[in-house]
Amino acid sequence: MPNIDSAAKRLRQNVKRQRFNRIRKSRVKTAEVNLTYILANKENETAVSEFLAKFFPTALKEAKDAGKALTGKEAVDLALSKCFSELDKAAKVGVIHKNKADRKKSRLSARV
Repeated sequence: MPNIDSAAKRLRQNVKRQRFNRIRKSRVKTAEVNLTYILANKENETAVSEFLAKFFPTALKEAKDAGKALTGKEAVDLALSKCFSELDKAAKVGVIHKNKADRKKSRLSARV
């Protein structure tokens, strides 16, 4: 436990920042797992519709309102854009390095 007030404040700030960083990293990892899942199951219409209902309900609703069904390719594009967005946000605030985010985006694009 710190004895000095400024050290106590710094400890509180570090704990708070650590919590935000952990949340951001978790979002990045979740987006990557979602993309991997949808890539593996893009031919399975049931898996695609369940994935879209869970992670992209607005996109699914818009497609239904337009009278069309989202295909596996469109689900992959949605998951890839979400993954890119989370990587960019994490790099912007310094949770991960910018080059690491770019490297991950490049590798994910190659897989798609």
